[in-house]
Amino acid sequence: MNVRRADIGGVSVPVDHLIGGEWVGSDETFETRSPLDWDAGPLAHVARGDAATAEAAVNAAAAGFEVWGSFSPVQRAEVMHRLADLIDENADEIALAETLDMAFLQESMRLRLVGRGALNFRTYADLIVAHEEREWDAKNLHNWVQRMPAGPAVVITPWNAPFMLSTWKLAPALAAGNSVIHKPAEWSPLSAALLAELTVEAGFPAGAYNLVQGIGEEVGAALVSNPRVRRITFTGSPATAKHIGRAAADNIVPFTAELGGKGPLVVFADSDLDAAAHRAAWQFDDSGQVCLAGTRLLVEASVRDEFMERFDAHADALVLGDSRESTTQIAPMVHPEHRDAVHGFVERARANGDRIVRGGWAHEDSLHYEPTLIEPRSNESEVVQQEIFGPVLTLQTFDDEADAIRLANSTAYGLSAIVFTGSRERAERVGRSLRAGLVWVNTFLVRDLTAPFGGCGISGIGREGGDHALEFHADLKTLMILDDSCD
Repeated sequence: MNVRRADIGGVSVPVDHLIGGEWVGSDETFETRSPLDWDAGPLAHVARGDAATAEAAVNAAAAGFEVWGSFSPVQRAEVMHRLADLIDENADEIALAETLDMAFLQESMRLRLVGRGALNFRTYADLIVAHEEREWDAKNLHNWVQRMPAGPAVVITPWNAPFMLSTWKLAPALAAGNSVIHKPAEWSPLSAALLAELTVEAGFPAGAYNLVQGIGEEVGAALVSNPRVRRITFTGSPATAKHIGRAAADNIVPFTAELGGKGPLVVFADSDLDAAAHRAAWQFDDSGQVCLAGTRLLVEASVRDEFMERFDAHADALVLGDSRESTTQIAPMVHPEHRDAVHGFVERARANGDRIVRGGWAHEDSLHYEPTLIEPRSNESEVVQQEIFGPVLTLQTFDDEADAIRLANSTAYGLSAIVFTGSRERAERVGRSLRAGLVWVNTFLVRDLTAPFGGCGISGIGREGGDHALEFHADLKTLMILDDSCD
């Protein structure tokens, strides 16, 4: 099978599309560069799909669906478990390629995120086998509710933590029996190509999994507007989601979107202040390129100074450096365009009279942006209300519980929230009052993969996780048989 490949730090990575089980090139390419050494030139030139590529991928997915959709849940689970095993076996190579491609910390990738990718496939393989049809008698009828695979699904994934987030969205679609067309982000396309190669080795039938590389406005738009696509799932920005949603509506296609976040991190005076300050400082992790991050620090006024003393100590200890080094804690940003966009928020905050408490500048010799804390003039400041998606936090104080809830719920976003308190009663009371799809109390980024995941407001549509994702990727059918009408 002929395929163009690139050497990514000693890892051989395909740079073409995988369509119908075959590697397919394009007349044009786009380049991907490493945030760790941007000026060194391209890491790879990747196939740049177009409308014709999208049509070929949908054709392949339609044919692949006829085979994969006919597999029993047990058969699908066997293939998905083989893929999970292969991910574990190739964890070092996947981690290195993704680190070079988007600068995620290599040690964290290898120890945490690649393993989470394998776990995503194992989780959904087990869920699909364990599923029992609802069955009951009513009105002299015996009833079953059955899940039918829906058809080809377009899966569009983001540039941050691309491998883990790709597996999170692909696993339920494939477990449900759908074929998929995977379009990764053009800023970090390489780990998806390694995953594609592993799907072939794992034994997915041709066309069950298809990889299409390229620019969103070109090949992505062609994919989501194809009338034979029966599901669309997307992670990215609200602006892009609006375009995809319109295309989905034109073809009456179910669409789920996990979008941005502007999560509050609420610190009450009765909390473990050092734990809260440590967790707050670690919201700079991955240079703030995490949608779930608690970027709005809301601290009870009576403990502001003590909290800030502890926060500064933890933030001062953070190490910015090369993502391949085990001592590095804060990685470079993914792309100069994104770094400049983040700096634009900070500069407008300065001009608006918001106080830059710490940071507020880009490093000249790398794509690092100094971890930044801003004390805004008002709750209406842009840095409070808009997602920055960089290492920029805001600090506000509140007087009482009602004030904290008001501030926490005061943006158009509603993906996640973090609360620190020493009171179980307050934890439940405030947790129930916050408008967010996920609320953590005294912890962060720990959850059961079977729980629903998604946001409120402009943070998203629909829910992922467990049976919620499997239901989205299925068409439900009720089968009713008249009692005593058949032998």
